[in-house]
Amino acid sequence: MNYVTAFILGIINYALIDNVVLCRFLGLCPFLGVSKKTSTAVGMGASVIAVITLSSAITYFINKYVLIPLDLVYMRTIAYIMIIAALVQTVEIIMKRKLPSLYKALGVYLPLITTNCAVLGVAIDSSQKGFDFFNTMIFAIGTSVGFLVSIVIMAGIRERIQYNKIPKAFKGMPIVLLAAGLMAIAFFGFKGVSFT
Repeated sequence: MNYVTAFILGIINYALIDNVVLCRFLGLCPFLGVSKKTSTAVGMGASVIAVITLSSAITYFINKYVLIPLDLVYMRTIAYIMIIAALVQTVEIIMKRKLPSLYKALGVYLPLITTNCAVLGVAIDSSQKGFDFFNTMIFAIGTSVGFLVSIVIMAGIRERIQYNKIPKAFKGMPIVLLAAGLMAIAFFGFKGVSFT
């Protein structure tokens, strides 16, 4: 299998079959909090793609050339959190200057990318699984694209159901959680897909 095929199949695998939000249940806070409008969901998804991809690349090299040679693997989580926090601050500064309307729309959820367990989970998982740089990037890009896909679908659903007649007991977050559960069931249907 050549690199292009492996890359495409890896992205599909991590985005749909092993979706970070709907199958692994990581990153639920921004998934539920920022999915009210499609435009803000796309902005959050793009920010997460940038942060996950960059943090995974940087943490790969920090792990391989600093932590492992110096026998500091036990510091992995702390080092990764610091790297992610620095990247999120950089993204926040750039977005505040270049895209102020999206910055305001994301509000408190943009700094929450720092504590988004999906970002840290990708970095730690790729290190623990012993991925090389190519597979780390496939894992990072695929996972972050999966986050984007799931949050945009949820935003589309939420935009549509706000005009529906919903029973009083289901108004607000209950209907959102019900929709998320149905999405998770639908994404679990991809588990039977095989590329071999």
